[in-house]
Amino acid sequence: MTKNIQKIAEQLELKVSQVAAVVKLLQEDATIPFIARYRKETTGSLDEIAVQAIQELLNQLLELDQRRAVIIKSLENQGKLSDELQNAVMQVRTLTELEDIYLPFKPKRRTKGMIAREKGLEPLATEILEQKGLDPQTMAETFIEPEKGVACLTDALEGAGHIIAEIINEDPHIRALIRQLYLDKGEFITTVVEDKAKEGAKFKDYFNWHEPVSTAPSHRVLAMRRGEKEDILNLNITPPRDDAIATIEKEYLKGSGPDSQFVGGAVRDCFQRLLGRSMETEIRLKTKEKADHEAIAVFAENLRQLLLDAPLGAKRLMGIDPGFRSGCKFVCLDPQGKLVHHDTFQPHTSKSEQQKAKVKILKNCTQYEIEAIAVGNGTAGRETLSFLKGIGLPEHIEVVMVNESGASVYSASDTARQEFGHLDLTVRGAVSIGRRLMDPLAELVKIDPKSIGVGQYQHDVDQGVLKKQLDLVVGSCVNMVGVDLNRASMELLTYVSGLGPGLAKNIIAHRDQNGPFTFRKQLKDVKRLGPKAFEQSAGFLRITDGANPLDASAVHPESYAVVDAIKKDLDCTVEDLLGNAELRKKINLSNYVSDKIGLPTLQDIMAELEKPGRDPRKKFETFEFAESVNKPEDLSMGMRIPGIITNITAFGAFVDIGVHQDGLVHISEMADQYVKNPAEIVKVHQKVMVTVLEVDTARGRIGLSLKSTRPPQAKTKVKPKPKPKPTKKPAKNKKQPFHNPFAELLKDR
Repeated sequence: MTKNIQKIAEQLELKVSQVAAVVKLLQEDATIPFIARYRKETTGSLDEIAVQAIQELLNQLLELDQRRAVIIKSLENQGKLSDELQNAVMQVRTLTELEDIYLPFKPKRRTKGMIAREKGLEPLATEILEQKGLDPQTMAETFIEPEKGVACLTDALEGAGHIIAEIINEDPHIRALIRQLYLDKGEFITTVVEDKAKEGAKFKDYFNWHEPVSTAPSHRVLAMRRGEKEDILNLNITPPRDDAIATIEKEYLKGSGPDSQFVGGAVRDCFQRLLGRSMETEIRLKTKEKADHEAIAVFAENLRQLLLDAPLGAKRLMGIDPGFRSGCKFVCLDPQGKLVHHDTFQPHTSKSEQQKAKVKILKNCTQYEIEAIAVGNGTAGRETLSFLKGIGLPEHIEVVMVNESGASVYSASDTARQEFGHLDLTVRGAVSIGRRLMDPLAELVKIDPKSIGVGQYQHDVDQGVLKKQLDLVVGSCVNMVGVDLNRASMELLTYVSGLGPGLAKNIIAHRDQNGPFTFRKQLKDVKRLGPKAFEQSAGFLRITDGANPLDASAVHPESYAVVDAIKKDLDCTVEDLLGNAELRKKINLSNYVSDKIGLPTLQDIMAELEKPGRDPRKKFETFEFAESVNKPEDLSMGMRIPGIITNITAFGAFVDIGVHQDGLVHISEMADQYVKNPAEIVKVHQKVMVTVLEVDTARGRIGLSLKSTRPPQAKTKVKPKPKPKPTKKPAKNKKQPFHNPFAELLKDR
């Protein structure tokens, strides 16, 4: 373990003591949020990102150690483990290098080389490889033994060639060289499968495509692989063949005689039949893993931003799931999100129904003292929003459009059935929409993150890795914000550090049976919640209006004694410390430093005393779409309108502009200067002003720009209409609008 700790410290440029401390805590089952928040003295104030990086590298090194042990045991059983080979196995730093060393000894199906060795042709192959300028045919004459299956010179030479090809293929040095050649000079090459052009029109840009492996972005790698998976594209990865063969020949050819010429033929056979195919498979895997990593990172960051979106707070809300024919389902919620009433209104069928809807909404707003209305942004969302703004609602009632992605998934989930088993799916959806406005984090944790609509190719990436990373993000956000112990759902409690589904369920059961918690220490009375779980979770759980004000803060119970010492020295109460800034200025933190608590924790305590239980999320801001824009046909070239970022990908950002279809800001239109990563410019749910570049209703595309001084450059494509003759000659050298070949591939969004 010491060597692994040193390797991690070197790679992450951290102190060995920091890494050792984190590893020890992880081995003691401490969670990443707990380590980052409450063990700063031990780790040197490493944040969650650093702690997670240590954990991931540690897991990789442990996996390498485990595989190394398996290989050494296998070599011992085969009687092939020499001191030199063992030293080589122990020195490698990656799984790839380890597998290259093990390849010649790895049990495998019978190959042509194995069969040739069984026929006694290995000495011939070895002799030819020495390349002394002799004629291979002459050398092969003594190896003709019909009883062994070598009936003629051709059999002998062919067998020797197979052995030489396998020797080259299993040479770790050669494999490393060809692997690097693929990475440096290899190309992705795609062509359309015969007779699939019409069916695979969305992959048209890849029908005859080639791109360097070294520079291909993740979204294009995943797009090509998806096209191949759907049997639309043929996909190959290949380096310059001549370069590959020359690389091998440089290592294996020693002269120009007949035997060297024979070896040259074996080199070409090796690359064509063995090494080339092996490397293509390996590079496919490597590029897929890299593309997965980048796509998952984009998804994870988008999810983090969405979960940490500004909450409206505990207010009496009306949540509306809009609809045309079936009407709009609405619910009334109390400040804790509890359903108190639900009904339906029909504002889109007739004037008489519209009048009834107006009366019903105004009546319910008065009866349930509604403070805000959340309207889902799906079908009929904009129309319902316009209706509500025209019925004379009291000025204090905010009407907000809420992204309802995933609400239908929640409605049909086990969680929704447990909460509202007797209610219609649309009523459950309306509840989810209302609660999302109240507290996005608390509601969105009930939904599979893949259904929230902020990912890129999420069904194409490794699902195990994706789930693990998204769970880490959700847990990080939940613990960063903190959880109200007496109001949190089981799903929210599940993500609290140290808990999980079982303990979350037990907390709910204890709360239902005994009433609200009044002290954090009462958590110890929960079934199966032991000292370790209490240590890991208590600091992230809040009790508002409890007996101890510190229970509503992020101060961990293990540090309460420090606060008690401070208030004793100042002869005051905790309430005095919370409400008196001048009193807090008298505190000399150095007086309270001990072998268990240092300045980092003391500074955190002071921050909590200043703003106990503060919410790290931004303050809620109301947003409104352009009133005159409700459908794509309302858009025109050069129009400047407000929008909300709904999703960020590697090639741009999608923006909701209120027309039931997101527009795309291509990466080339993100800013006036060059942009490498769209996430550098915008965040999910950020309010932006965009310029309309293109509207193509036939292909369902809306092109937008975030540039500050973007002149109109694209024609608006709407339904065919008679075109008037132009009055002016079109400008020459007109820049073409951007073309994004990936928009249609984002069907998982």
